[in-house]
Order: sequence, then structure tokens, then C-alpha cells
Amino acid sequence: MASGSGSQPPPSPPYRPYRLAQTLTAHSRAVSCVKFSNDGTLLASASLDKTLIIYSSQTLNPISHLIGHSEGVSDLAWSSDSHYVCSASDDRTLRIWDARKADCVKTLRGHSAFVFCVNFNPQSNLIVSGSLDETLRIWEVKTGRCIRAVHAHSDPVTSVHFIRDGSIIVSGSHDGSCKIWDAATGACLKTLIDDKSPVVSFAKFSPNGKFILVATLDDTLKLWNYSTGKFLKIYTGHVNRVYCITSTFSVTNGKYIVSGSEDHCIYLWDLQGKNMVQKLEGHTDTVISVSCHPVENKIASAGLDNDRTVRIWVQDTA
Repeated sequence: MASGSGSQPPPSPPYRPYRLAQTLTAHSRAVSCVKFSNDGTLLASASLDKTLIIYSSQTLNPISHLIGHSEGVSDLAWSSDSHYVCSASDDRTLRIWDARKADCVKTLRGHSAFVFCVNFNPQSNLIVSGSLDETLRIWEVKTGRCIRAVHAHSDPVTSVHFIRDGSIIVSGSHDGSCKIWDAATGACLKTLIDDKSPVVSFAKFSPNGKFILVATLDDTLKLWNYSTGKFLKIYTGHVNRVYCITSTFSVTNGKYIVSGSEDHCIYLWDLQGKNMVQKLEGHTDTVISVSCHPVENKIASAGLDNDRTVRIWVQDTA
């Protein structure tokens, strides 16, 4: 190792700003969620108009419309092979779809209230869902059977996410807590935060599995080291008091935190430095969901009912 290199992280590449590249207007109601597929070829959006739309991530032309839910769709997740999408709906069901064929392969029934959040495990043989019924449920993808129902929280479950090896799940809730669960047994391993306020509106593992990004309804994002229970970084500047806004990690050109906001903007922070590097303007309502392309410097964002658009943001290459 070269002398003087120490343990300092390498400097981030110079930040290149994003600009609006395209606005997609196919939904007739609020767009609740937008996610690039894991292989980067597709983009999916879910809406309160009860549908999901799959687009080519290159041309941004719609490839398929997923129609079948009887109420709005709150969340969606991609299988690891980018073949299937699972949707979570206010009709109290989840559906597994063949994304390109637009076929509903399975309908998952068991929640007693709106299903609010969903994710596949990395092996994509299991799905975890969270609901306003205060439970999280683990489902077997092949059979569509619920193999575990956990009374996880004392208020609606706002987010559920598997760590990258699939062994544990993080959940966040309106009850102000963020909990870690053993995926195999459903046992609660740790309660990370336990404040009655503020509400935990979103939580997800970092790509390397060492940290959890937690959003709370006091305009704050925190990066937690969940093994020590300490939070390392706080990101502020955005507005988040009402909605469960999803945030994410951008890792294609340096490491950044990206989040929507109730002031209709998208915020980007340097992960290490915590400083805000850009605020993207253009939406005309709360930006509820953001997704970063897995390999390209590209962000998709989704706006609520006064906006109803999916917007694509890109970095200039030069």
C-alpha cells in the first residue's frame, strides 16, 4: 500500500449535474412508485390509477400495461432477474406479473388492509410485504403462499427491505420504530429506533448491506450503522412531513443519497460529506419516489396527483 494512503476513502469524482431529459405522462392519477429493473433494461411505474406501466429504459416507450388491481397501487418491486414485478395495492392483494408479457402470474391474498410496501429477496424465491394492518408477511413466490405473518408494529408498516444476502429484513412504521427481522424465523433481532415520533416513513439497506437509510417525517434522512445502533450521517434540506417518500443510493458515479421532497423537488447529497450537491426542479407536486439506474447516471422520479408524471434525469457525459 502506498505510504500516506491511510484509511481515507478515495475522493469522489467531480459532481456532474443532472438535467431533465424526458417527461412521461401515461398515468391518469398520482404515480406512487418508480423503479428501474436490476439489469437496467426496463423501468416500471405504479399508480393510484390501479395500473403499472413497464417502459424500455432506453427508448422510454411503454412495453406493457399491467391491469388487474381493483384499487390504487402503492409500491412495486423487481425480481433479481428483471423478469417479474410484484405490486402492492389498496385492494389488499399483491400481484406477481411477468413484466414483458403483462400476465398476472400469482395473486397473494392475506393482508386485511391496504398493502403499502413490497420487496423480493435477492434470490427472488420470497417476497416481503407490509400493510396498514400492522403486519409484515413473507410469501413463497413459487406457490403464492404466505409462509409467515408477523405482527410487526403497532401502526401501519411503511417499508420493508431485504439485506443483500436475504438473511434479514428491515421494516419501518408509523409507530416511530425501525426493526430488524430474521427472514427465516420472523424473530425480531433488533429495534433500531423506537421513538413515538417522528414517524419512520422509509427504510432500506445500503447496497453493501452495512447501513440502513431511514427517513422520518421531520424532514430528515439518517444513515445508520445497524450493527452498532449508531447513526453516522444526517441529510437535511428537503421537505418531508406528510408522505412516505422513498429515497435511495446512487452509486454509478460517486456515492450519493437521492430523495424526493414535498416541495416538488429532488435532492441529492454527497453520501460521505452530507452536503447537498443538487436540487432538481420540474415536478408540480410532491416527488414520492426516486430510482437510480443500476449502471447509467440516470434517475427516474414520480409525482403525486397534481403532477402524475414520471420524469427522467440524466447527467451530461462531458
